[in-house]
Amino acid sequence: MTARDTIKVLIADDHPVVRQGLRTFLGIQDDIEVVGEAADGTSAVTLAESLEPDIVLMDLKMPGADGLTALTELRARGVAARVLILTSVTERGHVLPAVQAGAAGYLYKDVDPQALVQAIRAVNDGHVLFAPDAAEAMLRAEPATDDDRGLAALTEREREVLVHIARGRSNREIARALVVSEKTVKTHVSNLLMKLGVQDRTQAALYAVRHGVEAAGEAARD
Repeated sequence: MTARDTIKVLIADDHPVVRQGLRTFLGIQDDIEVVGEAADGTSAVTLAESLEPDIVLMDLKMPGADGLTALTELRARGVAARVLILTSVTERGHVLPAVQAGAAGYLYKDVDPQALVQAIRAVNDGHVLFAPDAAEAMLRAEPATDDDRGLAALTEREREVLVHIARGRSNREIARALVVSEKTVKTHVSNLLMKLGVQDRTQAALYAVRHGVEAAGEAARD
């Protein structure tokens, strides 16, 4: 394991016991390094800018600037870290705003510890990952419309890439599956995001699910 392979994690939670527990557990993983802790959203943004973590584990309910505010500010400042929401807030109405602000995942604090580790690795690899209840909340929050002009504008290759995004695959995995370079995949992703009018691959995945793109991709192979 080289330093280059280590996933740098910043923990943002206002409860010291939670932060300590996460630091202790994540610290025993060979490929994860906790580089900092923040007790509120403002500190989370400041530390994310200075420490440049790969992943920010972000609570939603924090004093002062909450998790959603911090997430919005991170994106506004162009911070590259992927944000994985880890919260005890179970109201489904919080899920979609977090996704729209750029969250790459949404889990609850009762998640199995090993499942959390796998989620961190998956999100770091470019996947989008949500607890089942959170995923259902997103699908119900924005029902599909009849407007499929965005889909119609996609090339065949862009549609293939969208199918893979809907399955939660990273750019590296998509490149391997389509036998193209990661750079080519990134170009396709950028193009399809623009055509669909969505901000990130998480929203593209939801768009694909709502419009039956993944199902269509499965049928095409059968």
